[in-house]
Amino acid sequence: MSVEARIDRDAPLVEALRRDDPTAMETLVDTYGDRVYRLGLRITGSKEDAEEIAQDALWAAGRKIGTFKGESAFGSWLYRIAANAAYMKLRSRRAKDRELALDDLLPALEDNGLHFEPMDDWSERVDDNALRGELRTVLETAIDELPADYRTALVLHDVEGLSNPEIAESLGISLPAVKSRVHRSRLYVRKRMSEYLRPVA
Repeated sequence: MSVEARIDRDAPLVEALRRDDPTAMETLVDTYGDRVYRLGLRITGSKEDAEEIAQDALWAAGRKIGTFKGESAFGSWLYRIAANAAYMKLRSRRAKDRELALDDLLPALEDNGLHFEPMDDWSERVDDNALRGELRTVLETAIDELPADYRTALVLHDVEGLSNPEIAESLGISLPAVKSRVHRSRLYVRKRMSEYLRPVA
């Protein structure tokens, strides 16, 4: 029901774009410009890149509206275009030798892909108001440290709320790869948070 509501909400915009209505692109920018920019900023961490991603994604959506089949919400389709643009820019910008190897940082996983070593339970301390600002900085830093592949999957899933199949389609990877990247990224971020919150002996 919610998907149908989203499709219906954007139906006039989609039809205007299909008709090449002179005001359609302006409406597209007004409706989705800020959201697409924020997505690009979260993935790349660069305002300049985010602006370029937003422009490219919105322009591409306008030009490729004929390929939109309505099988998902228009907003989700546009997000996938923007996410893919951000992902490619991040991969091209980051040299492999500057990325952290997660295998060197994370504890081992069992054959079923689950983490089996205990980690500190610091969840109760998060309620401490004095820590919240610092924790946000630690969280953002940890996400920034992730390799491009993992960072993009985590942002799309946990920040933007895209489903695993939507992420797989957007990035051109398998569903198991998406699940693995999100899971391992969460473990890495949690490890960094635990290190920060670990009591000093």
